[in-house]
Amino acid sequence: MLNTVLGAISAGVAIDLGTANTRVHVAGRGVVIDTPTVVAIHEDRSGRRRVLATGRDAARMSGRAPADVRVVRPVREGAIVDFEVLEAFLRLLMLHIHRRRLWVGPRVAVAVPHLLSDMEVRVVRETFEAAGAREVLVVERPLAAAVGVGLPIDDACGHMVVDVGAGDSSVTVLSLGEVVDSRTFPVGGDTVDSAIIAQLKEQHGLLVSREGAEAARLAVGSALPDDLGQTWVRGRHLPTGWPRALSVESHDVRGPIQSLVRQLADASLESLERVPPDLAADIAETGIVLTGGVSQMHGLDVALGEFTGLPVVVPESPAHVVVAGCAARLGGGSPARIAI
Repeated sequence: MLNTVLGAISAGVAIDLGTANTRVHVAGRGVVIDTPTVVAIHEDRSGRRRVLATGRDAARMSGRAPADVRVVRPVREGAIVDFEVLEAFLRLLMLHIHRRRLWVGPRVAVAVPHLLSDMEVRVVRETFEAAGAREVLVVERPLAAAVGVGLPIDDACGHMVVDVGAGDSSVTVLSLGEVVDSRTFPVGGDTVDSAIIAQLKEQHGLLVSREGAEAARLAVGSALPDDLGQTWVRGRHLPTGWPRALSVESHDVRGPIQSLVRQLADASLESLERVPPDLAADIAETGIVLTGGVSQMHGLDVALGEFTGLPVVVPESPAHVVVAGCAARLGGGSPARIAI
């Protein structure tokens, strides 16, 4: 009875805490926040720290901040690495969502990696409770993605979900509402960006920032031999030390992207080898559901299908399916629909 009353005055909140972006879904309002998981922290000489900015405002400070300001990504490779900074980030998110200080905290559903230890789950709960949550529902990320897409995961049929994020990727096989096989590995958009930085440095002597490499990937990156035009990246020319702009085309960044596709394909095929033959046969028919923000890269679905020989489908909003699945677990969201 009490939870019903409290729920009526504090809407349920679903959160997908990603390495690059955090998405927040509020019951009855949909996805209200999609912002970089970044916090700018000022530290004075006595060691006291205060938050200067979060989200896009903090991301814009990266590479431009003075020595006493740190731009922090509290989540790396899908794992929380700075709980104190994350708590401050989440508290500000909560205040932004409700536009006032909370006297009744919301119920929160949060996506976490598969097979977190009991201690890790407890720390996640405590962090969100400290940030203002009344109750915390922990949802495994692969299950959240499958629910958010609208897969019939409770059926006796195998489904494969490949989630490609900024810091990590995962390949998961589900059946009868449970995870049958899952593997997470530290490969994603950040890996591609690091490879682009190394390639431009080696081939052109140009040192670019991570943000510059990401911008090039988003502008002209393709998993297929397609020409998406050109874009300009700016950095420091190492032989001279002077700033320099360089024209980058699709073929300049294709190598790192193809490496990502091969690793995703290898992990998918290895997963098929580990599951029972009947589930493997199901997946040969149902194919792969590709989710995550990086899954929107041009041609990634087609290239993955060519490497694996499996059909690949992408949801209408692949970056939002995990938070939609968390919202559905709270009873406040509807699954996304697959666009074939």
